[in-house]
Amino acid sequence: MEEKLDFIGDVHGCFDELQLLLQQMGYQEGSHPNGRKLVFIGDLTDRGPNSLDVIRLVYKLVNVTQSAYYIPGNHCDKLYRYWKGNRVMIRHGLETTVEEYEQLPKIDQTKIRRQFMQLYEQSPLYQVWNDGQIAAAHAGIRRQDIGKSAHRLRSFLLYGDVDHHQQQPGKPPVRRDWAKRETNINPIIIYGHTPVPKPRVKNRTINIDTGCVFGGFLTAFHYPERTFTMQKSNEPLQVDAFNHEFDYETLDMD
Repeated sequence: MEEKLDFIGDVHGCFDELQLLLQQMGYQEGSHPNGRKLVFIGDLTDRGPNSLDVIRLVYKLVNVTQSAYYIPGNHCDKLYRYWKGNRVMIRHGLETTVEEYEQLPKIDQTKIRRQFMQLYEQSPLYQVWNDGQIAAAHAGIRRQDIGKSAHRLRSFLLYGDVDHHQQQPGKPPVRRDWAKRETNINPIIIYGHTPVPKPRVKNRTINIDTGCVFGGFLTAFHYPERTFTMQKSNEPLQVDAFNHEFDYETLDMD
């Protein structure tokens, strides 16, 4: 039986917008009356105002109501390593989540840390549904790599196609446009990671990170309908946070 899926892009602690988006899509107490399921494609936390509430909600949706899937992103991976006790730099948004966490009583700290670590550890870095018709990973996945070990693909799945050789001092790495070089038609690939002003369709791949935390939108992609629902951000617009260089295609996915 084909699953009906609602993919949600990078939330980054924008809990209020997430609640409004779920309401728009008809979810009630985390469940949909038509049996649809949510797919969170990573970066639940950091930068936004309510990262811990996002964790609590997604944990409930995945492990209690079982109405959602979750795929970790690079910010999720960093938070996991931080809570595991590894040495990580508390910057690039992690500081906002840590500040929230440190304001909690110890008992609540233990609970939220345990919930997130369980959520992360049980979740694959990419998933495929409906007999190979649609797949998702946080930063994307090449179709030729589907079926390979996520451990081998880890860097690409979390960070995309990064060109460290062109990285300038003090600047983030250059992200190559891997979607532009995709040639096969199946599956449809849903991903995020790189903020774009509107959902970016290219070679049957769809980037739905529309930069909610940067003042854009929180976007959901609906399958099999192949439509979008978008919730305007409450945050101030940061134009420079978006990639404005990508070319786009119309949503003709047949």
